[in-house]
Amino acid sequence: MTTPDLDSLRLLVLVDELGSIGQAAARLGIAQPSASKRLSTVERRLGLVLVDRTRRGSALTPDGRVIAGWAHRVLSELDGLLDGAEALRTQHEAQLRVAASMTLAEHLVPGWIGELKRENPGLYLGLEVTNSDQAAELARDGKVDLGFVESPGALPGLSSKRVATDRLALVVAGSHPWARRRRPLTAAELAITPLVVREPGSGTRETVDTALRKAGVGPAKPLLELGSASAVRNAVIAGAGPAVISELDVARDVADRRLVPVAVEGVDFGRELRAVWPAGRRLAGPAAALLALAVRNAKSR
Repeated sequence: MTTPDLDSLRLLVLVDELGSIGQAAARLGIAQPSASKRLSTVERRLGLVLVDRTRRGSALTPDGRVIAGWAHRVLSELDGLLDGAEALRTQHEAQLRVAASMTLAEHLVPGWIGELKRENPGLYLGLEVTNSDQAAELARDGKVDLGFVESPGALPGLSSKRVATDRLALVVAGSHPWARRRRPLTAAELAITPLVVREPGSGTRETVDTALRKAGVGPAKPLLELGSASAVRNAVIAGAGPAVISELDVARDVADRRLVPVAVEGVDFGRELRAVWPAGRRLAGPAAALLALAVRNAKSR
């Protein structure tokens, strides 16, 4: 005994419902001889007589009605499976999970998300704000569809694309002696000065340490380690000490003279901000749309 094909089961159910092979064939858009042949094939496969064929017409046998009832249940379950799969596909297409490092999450990602939402009003989007290391890890593990990071280093297991550029600035409170300094600070002077810094794993912290190492003076010397750019900025304003922080994070404070930028010679604090996703995976749907939007905005900056 071999399994009947689904089209033949649909035909059998229709014969049961309509009481006629001809009407069932017409409903399916096939010729009546083809329908009769299909039913004969089902009978051979099941080893049962399903149709009583007489000069007055054809009708299902008692076995045929039982099999038609079971076939109806099979087709209903199949329809449920297909409807469920479609619902899951639609749900995935309407969802986007994003992780972003704090500077990106505060200054850039909300604008990209807003534009994407205007283009896709039904999109549900979840944004997790964390540091760069954790955003990269979430993307690598497939826990988010797309990550945005500030880290300057290699990103094993991830594909990446530049979405913006940023520059860090050394800032101090107005009361700090460096606020009145006329000549640039040297890399060596900065390296021996305790700084208010972000926690390990932060893209800003990694950028500062990498830039100082490239200048040949080693990593930053921590005075305070804080978990957000806002905390660092507030600590500097309060006079805790200098910090190297994104210009995006302190632009308003510099304009209002709450913070004073200090020039540093011989150190490049520029950096690329990148989107990341699992290596070897092709982005599609909302994730691809968000990446394209971010890259488009980067070119217009």
